[in-house]
Amino acid sequence: MLKIRLRRMGQKKAPFYRIVVADSRSPRDGRFVDEIGYYDPTKEPSVIRVDEEAAKKWLANGAQPTATVEKIFKNAGIEK
Repeated sequence: MLKIRLRRMGQKKAPFYRIVVADSRSPRDGRFVDEIGYYDPTKEPSVIRVDEEAAKKWLANGAQPTATVEKIFKNAGIEK
């Protein structure tokens, strides 16, 4: 089963996340299928960039977003 989730990047105490489509069994920062955007909570206001076309394509193909990614999508105006 595919999940749309966050992959942690960046230095210690300076997180930066990439929004990726990955198999639910792979580790948080492990293998992924596609990268569809990024989220930077350290900036004020938070920086969110999402490839809307790719996100909609993966959602249509049955990928399930995590709760956090669902909130990010809602802020970006992407509906399920």
